[in-house]
Amino acid sequence: MTELTVGVEEEFLLVGPDGSLVNQGPEAVAGVTDVDLKPELLRCQVESATGILRYAEEIRDELAALRARLAAGAAEQDALLIAAGTAPHQQRDISLIGPGTRYHRIARHVGPFIFSGVTCGCHVHVGVEDTATALRVANSLRPWLPALLAMSGNSAFHDGTDTGYASARHVLWNRWPTAGAPPYVDSVDEYEEIVNGLLASGAAMDRKMVYWDVRPSEAQPTVEVRVSDVMGTVEEAAFVAVLVRLLVSDALRSTEPPPRVPTEIIRAAQWRAAKGGRSASVPDPATGALREATSVIGDLVSAHTDELRASGELEFVRSTMTWLDHNGDGAHRQREAHKNGGVDAVTTMLATQTSAVCRSGRRGTTSA
Repeated sequence: MTELTVGVEEEFLLVGPDGSLVNQGPEAVAGVTDVDLKPELLRCQVESATGILRYAEEIRDELAALRARLAAGAAEQDALLIAAGTAPHQQRDISLIGPGTRYHRIARHVGPFIFSGVTCGCHVHVGVEDTATALRVANSLRPWLPALLAMSGNSAFHDGTDTGYASARHVLWNRWPTAGAPPYVDSVDEYEEIVNGLLASGAAMDRKMVYWDVRPSEAQPTVEVRVSDVMGTVEEAAFVAVLVRLLVSDALRSTEPPPRVPTEIIRAAQWRAAKGGRSASVPDPATGALREATSVIGDLVSAHTDELRASGELEFVRSTMTWLDHNGDGAHRQREAHKNGGVDAVTTMLATQTSAVCRSGRRGTTSA
């Protein structure tokens, strides 16, 4: 099988020294043409996208370089760049829409709730042949969504309060009528029927607003996994990208139909994952029995030891898992920072780790 290609999109927040959201996102990326940096739905957000990559080291290094560019642009606007699924501080006004006609149409279409819970995610794209293949892969990945979400929780605080969740972003984001775990889809025709129904209902303004946690991308020939919070460090983001690539590889190799797990069960398991983070018990995709998410992911890595060794990624994957065991997920690190200095310390910690060099000491360079 041809080596799979990967791309990663990350969304970020711009905040001031007091933790309030700063509306200079478009200005922070203005004039950048050599890499893919752009404004997001709200002016307090920015987004980066890697090029077409394959392996953990190049993913990590390119993400680090993109974050460095965004952090520098934020600094020029007297702002800090933070990688967090939600804004930790209580906010006064975040009601400024980003540039672009489509963003303003979305705001009018959805209404005021769009401002009440700004969220940032990490989206992993893996190259596939066509929409039919993307749908087959999506069916296979549905049972894995809770475990992937559990590994990425990085939004414990929202509006100045500890939410009690590892991923408050997941809860807030699922207010959108087209968000969450997708249905099991048997064919492209069925997919088109569902999408057309969502458009006809008004729940989706256009095809890009089918915000399922795994979906065929409308922009490129990829399957897109959108279940994760934006993660605090580039190592975590690269680690999850590798996990997604392994799962897509398994789906493409499999000759067995994926299990038809009811969407309601997957959504319930995702709630467990959002609540507990890495320590959450989620359904094992193979058996349905509840197991700790870290054990489920550990077994996935063990099953691909030879493949990861051959690609030169095994040491990176193992070292990242060990680091997470010692330091916890993003939500845990936020709560540890809060113990030492309240919400201000959470924001300071987030800004520091967002633009930190890789643990290897390398910031990396962007790919051509």
